[in-house]
Amino acid sequence: MRIYIPATFTMLREFAQTQQLELIPPGYAFSAAEACKGDYSADEIELIEHGAFVDASEASIRLLQRDIEENKEAEYPYRRVVISADIPNKQATIREDLGISVVSLDPAKVELKDCVCVHIDIAESEAETAKAMEAIQAADLGDEDAEFIVGDALDNFMAWYDISELAAIMDLGLAG
Repeated sequence: MRIYIPATFTMLREFAQTQQLELIPPGYAFSAAEACKGDYSADEIELIEHGAFVDASEASIRLLQRDIEENKEAEYPYRRVVISADIPNKQATIREDLGISVVSLDPAKVELKDCVCVHIDIAESEAETAKAMEAIQAADLGDEDAEFIVGDALDNFMAWYDISELAAIMDLGLAG
């Protein structure tokens, strides 16, 4: 099963060092698995998978906000990170009660060998991600202006890196 894990650059750095990522309790990630059980065309499944990815990128905004509040994210405080991994189906439980794309993992960790790629916000996206961090709680409460601010951040391009490039990303940092 393909899952999308919300993260921060700080979490990514730890992942590169330990080659194991402990998911934030209670171990949630995002997947299109439940939706893909239906009778959908390949194009529809691709859209559903994109939705799960976007859900993970929104969760990354929340993690960034938490890290700043706890003074954990100093290197790239306004860059969303999403890690894509392929895990055994038995490791994930679909949590449709929390949203169509939410899954909980047991064990709540992923190893580097299970990961496919990493998506990271580019420098030009940082200002909108910072605004989204300030607006996300209001958006949750239905403030339409805040929803647009968060939506703008979610629409931003995230650079794609093969998981084999993780060590280079950590050694060289993110240019631009």
